[in-house]
Amino acid sequence: MSIKPILNRFDLTVIVISLVIGMGIFATPSEVAIRGGNAWIFFGAWVFGGIISLCGALTFAEIGARFPATGGFYKVFSYCYNPAFAFMINWVVVISNAGSVAAVALIGANYIRPFLLPAHLQNDTGTRIITITSILILYAINFLGIKMSARAQTFLTAFKIIMILLICSAVFKSNATAAVITAAVPATGNVVAAFGLSLVAVFFTYTGYQQTINFGGDIINPKTNIPKAIFFGITVVILLYLAINYAYFRVLGIGGLQQTPALAAKMVGVIFGSTGYKITSVMIFLSVLAYVNVNVLSNPRVYYAMAEDGILPPIFKKVNEKTQVQEFGMSFFVGAIIIILFFVASFGDMLKYVMFFDTIGMSLAAASIFVLRKKTKHLDGSGIYSIKWFPLVPVLYILTYWFVTVSIFITFKDNPYAILVCLAVYAIGLLIYYVGTYKRKGDNHAI
Repeated sequence: MSIKPILNRFDLTVIVISLVIGMGIFATPSEVAIRGGNAWIFFGAWVFGGIISLCGALTFAEIGARFPATGGFYKVFSYCYNPAFAFMINWVVVISNAGSVAAVALIGANYIRPFLLPAHLQNDTGTRIITITSILILYAINFLGIKMSARAQTFLTAFKIIMILLICSAVFKSNATAAVITAAVPATGNVVAAFGLSLVAVFFTYTGYQQTINFGGDIINPKTNIPKAIFFGITVVILLYLAINYAYFRVLGIGGLQQTPALAAKMVGVIFGSTGYKITSVMIFLSVLAYVNVNVLSNPRVYYAMAEDGILPPIFKKVNEKTQVQEFGMSFFVGAIIIILFFVASFGDMLKYVMFFDTIGMSLAAASIFVLRKKTKHLDGSGIYSIKWFPLVPVLYILTYWFVTVSIFITFKDNPYAILVCLAVYAIGLLIYYVGTYKRKGDNHAI
């Protein structure tokens, strides 16, 4: 079945903005301040991260235009690389998605923890309790077949933008700059290391644009509309992120950023006092729950696609006829989130694991553009979108992401356990692939 182009430039611009702006911007600036240690590295990381993200978005736009297949990463990897390698990387992406959900859930827990738990649980244990309890409640609700509507998600995206603009308005509060400015703690190590680790949180906040890979065949006049929509979308995101980070810095300073995980509530508290702080904390927590809920619903669909290919057991594509819920697939995904939370309860540590996997997966996915250009050479000149400054744009993106990967790996050098965990996740993916392939061949021979 051919894909019909029905989305215009505005549609894709909104999609790009919606994909990128998540909950990270309400927590990651604190991590960037901790890793960077000063204002120059802090703002430099956000500007540079935005430019590299634009390079990545344009690269994935061409990938989507040249190979507009349902299945995103999985299908592109299978087409350009070895199927076993494709499954291994996508298996890790699925696990990484569970880590991302866990990381965002930790953001919500940090916001609501001061109002729910006693003083002796104002720590990682308390955060873990709230996070796991929230996920289990959503799991129970989803098991009944309740789904988030598209209208609710549109409202949520608009709400996030309004929240960002409201936070930015804190700089106009007459007493905003009178807030106590805490001295910044300098970053450990050299400038290059500090910058590399700052980019870990920055790229986590900018990520999402890679999903444009699914819209290459859906855009009207793709040669013009794809690059312009992505440019406008990422530009809006960059401007919003720079504005909110300037507001954070103006009111709190780098030292205040380093010590304030619940940034949105703190900033709104500057305008509306303690009442505003509490209301914002609750609203952020509810927004986090909505994000978690959507992922609990959507990620098991990846398992379904893998099960259809015979790699995962058939139980992963079993759907309850009455509720339309993948009961086993959803249970597996939620179980992965909870297991991750038992081992990692810090948002900063979670970021390192998630981004270690994501930087490898996304850089390798971007590298597929070189294979695709050879395999789809017949499409050249047909009107599909092509990167203007090729190969500079994808090469800059890939090299930067590998720089971040190496930066994260260096932080693991004193923790062999972390390195073993990362390698084990990849190894398990390969094992599952070959076991699934062997079983499928056995079933075919039996027939």
